[in-house]
Amino acid sequence: MADKKVPFHLPDQPKLDNIKHVIMVMSGKGGVGKSTVAVNLAVALSLEGRKVGLMDIDMHGPNVMRMLGGTEKDHPYQVGEKILPPEVNGIKVLSVSQFVPEGGKPIVWRGAIKTGTIKQFFNDIEWEDLDYLIIDAPPGTGDEPLTVMQLLNKFDGAIIVTTPSEVSKDDVERAINFFKIMNKKVLGLVENMAYFLCPNCNTKHYIFGKDGAKSLSEKYDIPLLAEIPLSEEIRTNMDTGKPAAYFGKPEHVAPYVQLAKKVIAEVEKDDKE
Repeated sequence: MADKKVPFHLPDQPKLDNIKHVIMVMSGKGGVGKSTVAVNLAVALSLEGRKVGLMDIDMHGPNVMRMLGGTEKDHPYQVGEKILPPEVNGIKVLSVSQFVPEGGKPIVWRGAIKTGTIKQFFNDIEWEDLDYLIIDAPPGTGDEPLTVMQLLNKFDGAIIVTTPSEVSKDDVERAINFFKIMNKKVLGLVENMAYFLCPNCNTKHYIFGKDGAKSLSEKYDIPLLAEIPLSEEIRTNMDTGKPAAYFGKPEHVAPYVQLAKKVIAEVEKDDKE
């Protein structure tokens, strides 16, 4: 199965002529912090001088608006015949949470509705000129990431988020092989919660294990792009809408800046001036 390709494409493929690069952040495992990585990557790319959009296709757990610092007033708006996404902390952002404002209300949708919503996100929204569109996908290899892969011709690659644990590695391997099946590129791995740096003794504690992403990197010959520490401050920043890549301490900002710089170096290497 791992060698089988999936060439099928959905109709009405968006051209995305005004978007230079499209990257998906995903994981085979829930709870590894992929939305935290997606939001902070978007912010770090913006701080590097890029125009960035962030699309949240997690229909059942849309969190990027809270993490980015958006409010209930940040809705897509219409200018003439165009529908534009709002800008939050310098990022153009679109999420299903902007259309379902009631707190705690579940989104109970089957696959066909989710597929249709993602198509609308691409075809009905005017993203204007962007250097990067970052797509935050839900856990797993189901409807949402599959729809994007079959919908888009323009796709630079995926960043796959893991933690060092063996359970996370099992699911992340499935995500890696998903992109192989789809014949799409994996730009690299990000190890989140890689270690805890004790504020008293300044010692790294490997709470979820050690070198999990490194072993996957070596096995699949995929770059390890960043190791993000487990930090109460990062968690607090994301809960309160203050992305760590901008508001965090230097030791928390640095891994996201490193990630953005590596993405830029890889993705833009063939760009024409």
